[in-house]
Amino acid sequence: MRKLVVLGLFGLIAQLVDGSLGMAYGATSSTLLLTIGLNPATASASVHLAEVGTTLASGVAHWRFDNVDWRLILRLGAPGAIGAFAGATVLSSLSTEAAAPIMAGILLVIGVYLLLRFANRQSVKDPVRNRTPLATAFLTPLGGVAGFIDATGGGGWGPVSTPALLVTGRVEPRRVIGSVDTSEFLVSVAASAGFLLALGREGVNLPVAAALLAGGLVAAPAAAWLVRRLPASMLGASVGGLLVLTNLRTLLRTFDVAPDVRAIAYTVVVLAWVAAVAVSYARHRSGQREQVGAAG
Repeated sequence: MRKLVVLGLFGLIAQLVDGSLGMAYGATSSTLLLTIGLNPATASASVHLAEVGTTLASGVAHWRFDNVDWRLILRLGAPGAIGAFAGATVLSSLSTEAAAPIMAGILLVIGVYLLLRFANRQSVKDPVRNRTPLATAFLTPLGGVAGFIDATGGGGWGPVSTPALLVTGRVEPRRVIGSVDTSEFLVSVAASAGFLLALGREGVNLPVAAALLAGGLVAAPAAAWLVRRLPASMLGASVGGLLVLTNLRTLLRTFDVAPDVRAIAYTVVVLAWVAAVAVSYARHRSGQREQVGAAG
């Protein structure tokens, strides 16, 4: 029972992160599950099964607030589902020893991306620069790659899809986040189906998935409150540092790196983590001063 409560807290934390940033539920949950000893395939399968519920709830909320572009959802989500199904099959076919460093490597890259992105975060209120619809030739490979990485890494749909769409300047940021979150429902269903077919029911830890789902549903309204109280840039940089540190630890232990080298690596990561959070806070304060100056 105590373990399920802890897992529920994992789901709550992951949903707080995802609800505030529009990404990183899977990466955060998978990293936490790996730290308690779940094998990579079971961790990713359990996270994606929980995400079927959390992404459905998130999608409904975004739809009610008119944050979705249904054409974008279908053209991004369909190839994403195909990529996720393929990724689940690939991860399920690997041994635990082979899968652990691969998954940790993907999560570490996502963590580095979050550190860099949120330490240099630009306002999500930037106007749409070009209203020309995004081409299917762009969305199809983007969705396929993001879905594959999401399933094999236990997360990555948001970190891959969201920035790629934002930089085009063709879709309102709120519709980018809403559409990516909503289309993730298709990705989660496809990944779950892939894991169930490849691993069977015994390969998916249903109590873990249920605990994550319960924590996520509880956190959904709290995330809306949190994003009004804490700078998203600081939260994103903090989560990025956590992913880098925990998954770097997995990789260094997997390859039996000397303890002295590990200590140096951990020190460098912690210093970079603190610096990224400090920079993100400084940029947040600078933005606040600019807004006050413009208003005055």
